[in-house]
Amino acid sequence: MAASGAAGGGGGRSGGGLGFLSLALGVSLLKCLLIPAYYSTDFEVHRNWLAITHSLPVSQWYYEATSEWTLDYPPFFAWFEYALSHIAKVFDPEMLNIQNLNYASPRTVLFQRFSVIFTDVLFIYAVYECCKCIEEKKTGKELTEKPTFVLSVLLLWNFGLLIVDHIHFQYNGFLFGLMLLSIARLFQKRHLEGAFLFAILLHFKHIYLYVAPAYGIYLLRSYCFTADKPDGSVRWSSFSFHRLIALGFIVCFVSALSLGPFIVLNQLPQIVSRLFPFKRGLCHAYWAPNFWALYNALDKMLSIIGLKFNLLDPEKIPKASMTSGLVQQFQHTVLPSVTPLATLLCTVIAMLPSIFCLWFKPQGPRGFLRCLIVCALSSFMFGWHVHEKAILLAILPMSLLSVGKPQDAGIYLLLTTTGHYSLFPLLFTAPEFPIKVLLMLLFTVYSFSSLKTLFRKEKLLNWIETIYLIGLGPLEICCELVFPFTPWKLKYPFVPLFLTSVYCAAGITYAWFRLSISMLPGPAVGKAKLQ
Repeated sequence: MAASGAAGGGGGRSGGGLGFLSLALGVSLLKCLLIPAYYSTDFEVHRNWLAITHSLPVSQWYYEATSEWTLDYPPFFAWFEYALSHIAKVFDPEMLNIQNLNYASPRTVLFQRFSVIFTDVLFIYAVYECCKCIEEKKTGKELTEKPTFVLSVLLLWNFGLLIVDHIHFQYNGFLFGLMLLSIARLFQKRHLEGAFLFAILLHFKHIYLYVAPAYGIYLLRSYCFTADKPDGSVRWSSFSFHRLIALGFIVCFVSALSLGPFIVLNQLPQIVSRLFPFKRGLCHAYWAPNFWALYNALDKMLSIIGLKFNLLDPEKIPKASMTSGLVQQFQHTVLPSVTPLATLLCTVIAMLPSIFCLWFKPQGPRGFLRCLIVCALSSFMFGWHVHEKAILLAILPMSLLSVGKPQDAGIYLLLTTTGHYSLFPLLFTAPEFPIKVLLMLLFTVYSFSSLKTLFRKEKLLNWIETIYLIGLGPLEICCELVFPFTPWKLKYPFVPLFLTSVYCAAGITYAWFRLSISMLPGPAVGKAKLQ
């Protein structure tokens, strides 16, 4: 464990620690400057959850439906809102009135914005711990050229997390903090702590089930089995039943704390129905840039061709699929309609190669991290009703790999640039346009320049990948600056979202494919490696 790596700099612990602290304080100040910015309906979602948990008994939390934004997160997050509500009443008690729909007084805005900023302290600490997992071979570089410093910037100043949490409004920061801290503990061989943190995370937000297979297989393979054969295969006789019991106890204990009260109240089916609303449809209102966006686009094209050549009957085409195109209940016209079971099978099949590699060709914590990212991307690519914001579940942990190998740095640049751009439609108001463009440009330029500095002798992207990323510029100009002034805006309002989703889906699909291939074992190359 590199001492200077823990601090993130080349001048030893004091100099590097000061650099990390400066980064943390700087981004916290930026978050404060974003307080007056636009916020989405998620702001009202969380205000309503504050009101529900504060005003109603526990037995009514998952039944309350005065607002359309019902409580649909696991119990730990509900208790988190309950704890926040006791501070919220000091700022403005009216925000805790369930009947005050869309209530957003200045004090309410300040409280909710600062609650996100304050809870990000956990994220900052998790980033610090992740930096300890970076081993640097050379110590004579400038502070800003250290892999630990680069990693600190890529995580603390992540563009996607900034706009999703501190403009759009959500509480992803401390949740990703739990995930990154769990990953760091596994790198530090503190397996039970890592498992405990991840179990807690699952009961805060169930989207992290996406990466649960990676955790389960890795802990079973590398913790419950204590030795390997000389060829690297598992030594079955080394299985530790006591370790398995310890892991099982952690899972059962955390689950009992979270779900126990609701099981006693016989409300578990109600909670499950809130957490997994399969009636919402295959795609979100804005198609997440994944495989199903490409599938929907192909269905659109085939239906248009079919109509033009009289191969389809216009009367039999579902109206929803041919009017706006961006609705929750999407009915396919030519291609087979997709069911939740089909998306589950596709997701599992996409994960299997990385899971097999993690079991049969383990590469230590680095192999686990790579598998985790593949699982996150596979779920994003093929999952049911995926939100565009879920791409952060792959982008943030990918930052850890990006400073280790040039191949991973290239995948990171492709995935991050495309994934971050796909979040642009979340901020559709005019005042936020220059903010999102400037912040993304700054983060993207830094990502390219810093990783290129780390791998001076390596080519991170080929010419096709470079041209693809450059194409995001004309796409943005077309969608934001040209299309709104054309006569097509009223007749085809979905076109900018359609183009953004499909174009980004192509890049993310390619990044997923490259990352999946990288799971195959190979020689470790790089200037910094995760221990």
